[in-house]
Amino acid sequence: MTKAVVIVNPTSGKEQGEKYGPLAQKELEKLYDEVELKWTEAEGDATRFAREACRSHVDAIYALGGDGTVNECVNGIAPEENRPAFGFVPLGTVNDLGRVLDISMDAEKAVNALTNRKKRTIDIGKINDQYFIDIVAIGPIPEAVHDVPIEKKTKLGPLAYLIEGAKALTENDVHPFQFDMDGERLEEESVLILVALTNSVAGITTMIPEARVDDGYLHLAVVKGDTIADKMNLIPKIFAGKVTDDKNVLYRKFTEGTISLREGYTKKVISNVDGDEGDMLPIHLKVLRHHIDVFVPDTEENS
Repeated sequence: MTKAVVIVNPTSGKEQGEKYGPLAQKELEKLYDEVELKWTEAEGDATRFAREACRSHVDAIYALGGDGTVNECVNGIAPEENRPAFGFVPLGTVNDLGRVLDISMDAEKAVNALTNRKKRTIDIGKINDQYFIDIVAIGPIPEAVHDVPIEKKTKLGPLAYLIEGAKALTENDVHPFQFDMDGERLEEESVLILVALTNSVAGITTMIPEARVDDGYLHLAVVKGDTIADKMNLIPKIFAGKVTDDKNVLYRKFTEGTISLREGYTKKVISNVDGDEGDMLPIHLKVLRHHIDVFVPDTEENS
């Protein structure tokens, strides 16, 4: 007897979760003997549901929600010895992982495609004791983005992040960082640090073009621009996929490392993990290569 668990955030995407949860259940009943719906009510529910599903040895785990819900589910799956295949319907504002896996941003189309799928094995990032699927960001831009009201996110989508990020670029809030990565030590003053698993950041799929969801690396981009002009000059390059070629951006790919503040610097700096507040620096990062199987659309069937 086959079983799948579907974890739904009912408030995601203008409360689309409430609508599409039962529809996803019905669609998945074409594949599994039993499909159980689990509705989240509070932070941490999705992680707990996913962990319980792993330990119950279900055949698959699905999520309906935004990046936060997907992140929570992965945090429930990643540390377990038994890790069922994972599928999801993107319902949030940005949905970076969904974009790089070619999952439709239209909820109805994504639900209808649940039965037309294949497996793909992807990397997962780990920051201290937490896991991430997309990005770790440090600096005034992610701090500003974290404070974007939910109403603005819903109305403007990824544009809300770009607007707040551009405002934050005008601030000269620079910190002195130390990077220890795969045996290399670097020091740099920066206004923004990104550690990405994929080429999509804040819905922009050209941000770090070298990154692939299964390449076995974390991708570090450190913005060094000292002047407002330097930093604003980066904006068109973000859309052109040329950020890592800019003279004011330090770029490295690595498998394991630490980001800390230079010794003697006393200001507290907090990381942002997949859009939510993370740990205070210093942080330890590593990539878990080919750690989770995910369901992606089988486009070959439609070709």
